[in-house]
Amino acid sequence: MGMQSNNWIALAIVSCFLTMSLGAQSQPSEPRMSKIDYIDTYRDQAIREMHSSGVPASITLAQGMLESDYGNSPLAKYARNHFGIKCHKGWEGPTFIQDDDEKNECFRKYYSVYDSYRDHSEFLRTRDRYAELFNLKTADYKGWARGLKKAGYATNPKYPDLLIKIIEENDLAKYDRSKKLPDQVPVEKVKPEPEMTTKPNALAVRTIKVSDNNIKYVIANTGDTPEAIADRHDMGRWQIIKYNDLNKNTRIVPGEIIYLQPKRRNARKTYHTVQAGETVWHVSQRFGVKIKRLIKINDLTKDGTLNAGQKVKLREVGKMAKLFAGS
Repeated sequence: MGMQSNNWIALAIVSCFLTMSLGAQSQPSEPRMSKIDYIDTYRDQAIREMHSSGVPASITLAQGMLESDYGNSPLAKYARNHFGIKCHKGWEGPTFIQDDDEKNECFRKYYSVYDSYRDHSEFLRTRDRYAELFNLKTADYKGWARGLKKAGYATNPKYPDLLIKIIEENDLAKYDRSKKLPDQVPVEKVKPEPEMTTKPNALAVRTIKVSDNNIKYVIANTGDTPEAIADRHDMGRWQIIKYNDLNKNTRIVPGEIIYLQPKRRNARKTYHTVQAGETVWHVSQRFGVKIKRLIKINDLTKDGTLNAGQKVKLREVGKMAKLFAGS
């Protein structure tokens, strides 16, 4: 009786193991994102960032592909962080902990991949050690790749070569020549994690930032409206519309800067060279300068038409500069 019982238990264990194994095999594995899928999904975001920040689209895409393993790394899948940006001092958003150079390092976690792209541009644009990169032409992807390594973005000595190889093998440099802004950012098909969909903390997920021009702003997410942004920040809808020179029926595009305070009369920077597709509104939002002011100091027509390559003044220059300084 004891022998039969033991045999029955052994058979039950084997049967259970086989059932679990077959069940696991029947579950489809999560599809891996390919190089082509990654480029098709995020190239428009990279182009928009290039027009907005000056970071070449080829560099943004190549870094995203390399740092995120083409969107397949745990950091990319669970934290939507495609550039390996760590928390650093001052980060108030969600976090993701994983081993890197050291054990249990803190990485930034985002509400969407687009937020990761936007933060990557801001990260490079607002840190002094990357300032020299913005003196390079957007077509100089090799200079950018080497400059990123020199500035300390990565510790791998082959980092520039890896980026250049990805750019050239996938013909990413053609996106650096994109003259038009994509119409809109494609809606992500990635399902947000449960805790991110339950009522996100406004300060954690949509952190209030301060521009170089000392104006508080947020980055718009998919589905944002003037009403929704105003409600989150205890403001009136009219304030969002007025501060951002929006029309009453304007659709807010994800990734746009939305100011929570009035724009100013002057920017810190003196000039801006217009990129293809940019309007006075784009320049006004990028540098936090009032549209009427830009039209006045540049002698523009009321419609504020701009041409690619045109140099636009962002502040009064010459003897009158001090008189018009301030907000």
